[in-house]
Amino acid sequence: MRRLNLLKNVYFVHISYRLSVGFTHFQKMTNVKPVVISGPSGVGKSTLLEQLMKEFPNSFAFSVSHTTRKPRKGEENGKHYHFVSHEAFQDLVSKNGFLEYTEFSGNCYGTSKRAVESIQETGRICILDVEINGVKSIKKSNLNARYIFVRPPSLDELAKRLHARGTESEESLKKRLDTADEAISYSEKPGVYDHIIINDNLTEAYNKLKDILMEDIKKLH
Repeated sequence: MRRLNLLKNVYFVHISYRLSVGFTHFQKMTNVKPVVISGPSGVGKSTLLEQLMKEFPNSFAFSVSHTTRKPRKGEENGKHYHFVSHEAFQDLVSKNGFLEYTEFSGNCYGTSKRAVESIQETGRICILDVEINGVKSIKKSNLNARYIFVRPPSLDELAKRLHARGTESEESLKKRLDTADEAISYSEKPGVYDHIIINDNLTEAYNKLKDILMEDIKKLH
């Protein structure tokens, strides 16, 4: 009888552990929509996202894109981008491993499907920072996302910001401004984006971004 009771206790502990693990895993899953943020290069998306991550470190996770371009000063592999060779990038393309991908100025950029899934499994909101063609591709996928566009107050102001970075040649600057003009025009089409934020003042732009996402943040908790 004592042995039978001992076995019952062991079985109860085992089942309780299994249920606890399962419940913990269930708690970590989230059905809150991923957030797709787009906007021209130099518009300030990275700064806004850095502030968001700093204020809500347990609510959001950034989907790190793959790229074939070389790292800029201060950029870290696996944090800012997954820096890969053209061969490695094309291998992922052939395996249908990207949610979206594109080429710009001779370099490839892509969002891994697995990167989005792994973040959702942790119970956090996945943020995807993509350009116009990436938005178009994601909209054709089955990803149920919230779309936000960050735009500059004007193309002239954007040109000043890009010049100030000191990383652009005249040719690359023209390409970025042409792409920015296209992205802004696309954002003006009805139903493309759920929200548009004009980044004229960083504090105001961030507060608007936070207001948009606050309901989802509350859902997580």
